[in-house]
Amino acid sequence: MTDSLFSAIDRCNELLRLDFSAEEFAKLAEERSLSAESIEAVSSVFEYLRDKKEQSTIQMLLRTSRLPQKQVKTFDNFDFDVLKGKDIDKLKNLQTLAPIYAHKNIAFIGPPGTGKTHLAQAFGYECCRHRMKTYFIKAAELRDKFTIARRAGREGALLTSLVRPSCLIIDEVGHCEFDKANTRLFFDMVDRRYNKEGAFNMIFTSNKNPSDWREIFGENDALLCSLDRLFDSASVFTFRGESFRGKHLENYTLRAEHSASTTQDNPLNH
Repeated sequence: MTDSLFSAIDRCNELLRLDFSAEEFAKLAEERSLSAESIEAVSSVFEYLRDKKEQSTIQMLLRTSRLPQKQVKTFDNFDFDVLKGKDIDKLKNLQTLAPIYAHKNIAFIGPPGTGKTHLAQAFGYECCRHRMKTYFIKAAELRDKFTIARRAGREGALLTSLVRPSCLIIDEVGHCEFDKANTRLFFDMVDRRYNKEGAFNMIFTSNKNPSDWREIFGENDALLCSLDRLFDSASVFTFRGESFRGKHLENYTLRAEHSASTTQDNPLNH
């Protein structure tokens, strides 16, 4: 019993970055003749501190991820029942985060209102819960960031910040175009992330099929071949059907009629 408690304390100390090993605590327990109950009480304190530290880390990652905090999008609050198809289990299995460990990019393709952004954000939220740095940005915002960085001569700093997250989510690819200079920065970012170490991937949402993405970027075919790198190892989920938006919308129609006497007596008519 006490052996497992000492091991648990060791794991807690590692997370809390405390210079206090299980071996050191075991010697202290022997010197002080601590009972099993006392050791268990100390272990529970360390576990409390570990859980507090983990929650603090998760909240910090969520704040810096740019994922919505008021209406959090998760896999739990996504209505999978509205989706039909033989590959629905593959979609549900994204919750395991296997793609990020396998360095596998994900693309959600389909018309507006079919749940693409919700699922992308849900994956990012799950990454944060597992203490992996995540960053969410719309394609138009990314283009503007590239333009501002170029004008300020800070392209390197921006690229570093975009390479750092384990999970980079780019929403609404295809809603804007990238000129040649911004296209080069985009593919420089892709190349750097491709050679990144550790768990990482990129998530895309778009209403355009990946085969049509070349129209978005202004460059020659040689550079646009880098698009293939995005999908060297990827899962593409294509959605068809009606939009989820407005499913709770209620429309009311009213008509105003004025009687002849009301019209005559109205001072605004004189």
